[in-house]
Amino acid sequence: MPIGIIANVLAVFFGGLVGAFMSKGISDDFRKKLNMVFGVCSMAIGITSIILMHKMPAVIFSIILGTAIGILCHVGKMIEASAHKIQKLMHSPGLDEALQVTAIVLFCASSTGIYGTITASMTGDHSILIAKSILDFFTAMVFACSLGVSVSIIAIPQAIVFLSLHFLAKLFFQFTTPEMILDFKACGGIIMLGTGFRMLGKDFPIADMIPAMILVMPVSHFWP
Repeated sequence: MPIGIIANVLAVFFGGLVGAFMSKGISDDFRKKLNMVFGVCSMAIGITSIILMHKMPAVIFSIILGTAIGILCHVGKMIEASAHKIQKLMHSPGLDEALQVTAIVLFCASSTGIYGTITASMTGDHSILIAKSILDFFTAMVFACSLGVSVSIIAIPQAIVFLSLHFLAKLFFQFTTPEMILDFKACGGIIMLGTGFRMLGKDFPIADMIPAMILVMPVSHFWP
């Protein structure tokens, strides 16, 4: 049972409702400082995954090559284009479209969500998604201060994306080894560390790093 996915979807849904209800009570300074805390928490989750690394050269190679592929193939722009399509389907007149797209990308296509979903599917460890759910509840509250209850609707495409990844990961699990999964976790941890820095204002190409999570397991398996 995808407990982590259910928790994450409910966190976004209810976080959006709570944020819409108390939007006038949250100051800009509060939002800014809370976002910094989110960044530090993301880095902490990433570090706990990095220390599990089995083959360091394979992971580093995958991160560099995967990011290069992501940049050359414009993965970040492709994700943003998909988010624009979802935003048009939601069609909430009078709201900041750019902010809506940012929220959709964050909740539906973040590296943390992809990494956490695949990890939970392959290992049964839902801790990353549970931790993300806590962060997403408060993040959804912050977004809902500007976007209202439309943030809660994002839980629908989020559920579709994460459940699709969940069942896809189940299919590929039979071809993995414990060592490959450890290096996958380390790769995801490095990307989460970058996510934390991005939330603190550093311009890390997080979306373009996502192909590294596809490369790392085969690279780890064949690395001498």
